[in-house]
Amino acid sequence: MKKRSKFFGLDQPLLHQDHKRPVTRRDFLAQGFSLGTGAMVGGSMMGLLGSSGAYGNLSDDVSQMVNEFCRSFNAEEAKVPFICFDLAGGANFAGSNVLVGGPGGQQDFLSASGYVKQGLPVDRQPTSSTENFIDESFGLVFHSESQLLAGITEKAAAAGDFTNGAVIAARSENDTGNNPHNPMYLINKAGADGALLSLIGSRSSDSGGNSLAPLKYMDPRVRPTKVDRASDVTGLVDTGDLVKLLNSSDTIAVLEATARLSNAKLGIRQVDGGLRSPGPVNTGFSALDDAMVKDLVRCGYLDSAKTVSDFKEALDTNSDPLDPRADTNIFGDTGIFSEAEYDSDREFRKTAAVMKMVVNGYAGAGTVSMGGYDYHTGDRATGEMRDLRAGRCIGACLEYARRLNKPLMVYVFSDGSVFSNGTIDNSDAGQGKGVWTGDNQQTACSFFLAYDPNGRPSMRTNQLGYMRPSGDVETSSSPVANNVNLLTEAVALNYMAFNGDHANFASRFDTNGLGASIEDLIAFNV
Repeated sequence: MKKRSKFFGLDQPLLHQDHKRPVTRRDFLAQGFSLGTGAMVGGSMMGLLGSSGAYGNLSDDVSQMVNEFCRSFNAEEAKVPFICFDLAGGANFAGSNVLVGGPGGQQDFLSASGYVKQGLPVDRQPTSSTENFIDESFGLVFHSESQLLAGITEKAAAAGDFTNGAVIAARSENDTGNNPHNPMYLINKAGADGALLSLIGSRSSDSGGNSLAPLKYMDPRVRPTKVDRASDVTGLVDTGDLVKLLNSSDTIAVLEATARLSNAKLGIRQVDGGLRSPGPVNTGFSALDDAMVKDLVRCGYLDSAKTVSDFKEALDTNSDPLDPRADTNIFGDTGIFSEAEYDSDREFRKTAAVMKMVVNGYAGAGTVSMGGYDYHTGDRATGEMRDLRAGRCIGACLEYARRLNKPLMVYVFSDGSVFSNGTIDNSDAGQGKGVWTGDNQQTACSFFLAYDPNGRPSMRTNQLGYMRPSGDVETSSSPVANNVNLLTEAVALNYMAFNGDHANFASRFDTNGLGASIEDLIAFNV
């Protein structure tokens, strides 16, 4: 194969001769033609906003309606913040980034040809007789020359001793939006919630990201709303012209009156649910009863009043506690992102907005979708640069959690993967590694990292499932190895284990497909 003398720029779209031209939003994102946007997840912009447990200036009857019809949030019962990275297009993780071994774990090494397939020439492979190319600084074993690791380390080196994780050997289809990879709804079902939003994400889609969410877990009450910049985050407490025309107290009174009128028009004369009707409604998810639809409409107004009450001081002083640019831990000379890199890279801006919301507890969990990871371009440099940027974004989240002394779980996945035929890219950016030749779903995996400010999480294992010596997923190695729906359940199971409530998994997810394998799929030492 002819070696490429040039590579694609960091934000340059990718066109492949063996691929059809992009026609869907997923195609455009995977090949880098479309920006990977951020998203807030919930029923509607203001309808997402929920109870913080203190009603401030709300009237008693409106406070009672919030309790009756809308979600509530108890900060004392909050779960660990959760952020996932959806690298659209089929990124490489196995071998060249995170080691995935045989039945014995990450360091049960594969064959030389297996590592070549995963982009590692013979002189860059880990072996059973040497420590070369093995890095355990974040608990999970990375290849020491991993560009994902380089980016994570650049932003979060100080978090390494407090971090651990696991890789999951699991294949998924290449170049398709039909992989139900996104675990957001399951994480919410496992208990993740926030003071303002249940979830945040990365795109205006039903999952909040590029990949789909498992259909049976989708909940329209926490459907995504798109956010991809600081102004979208700060807009979550924007009531339009009301606060400009009135003070916050009068605004609350107007919104309360609107909520009461809406309640009356929905046929509810008292807060007892007595006039609810059970008729089904077709929403595109699963059938909703009439009561749920009424609650969704009603809470849009109730929660708007609730939000103005909660943020009364900020609105009256024209300040915004949600703005990542006003957070010196995120932005500027002392921030994780310098002003120059924040202003020059949309992925940094998006990540900053999501991590600000999630780690601070304004949202329970979130997705960051990043485009352009269909990088089998006949060179290695293109993928290396994009992996480095993804690593910086992952590391930024871990470092932000460290600075705030908060725990955090980060999950990283992609739709499919790539392989190398052994041709070497000797350019400076290619670093003498194997070029990415084409798609290969058999080399796929996903991984998660868990940060705990109290000390490195103890792991029972750093690898779930395993690969064959050839570098392919052994599809019989676990129930999730050939089933993406079950993969999301395993992620939710481990999220609950990190929270210490994995014993409730079977009752919380009573239709799960993990069966008797539940205990074997917990990576944490519980």
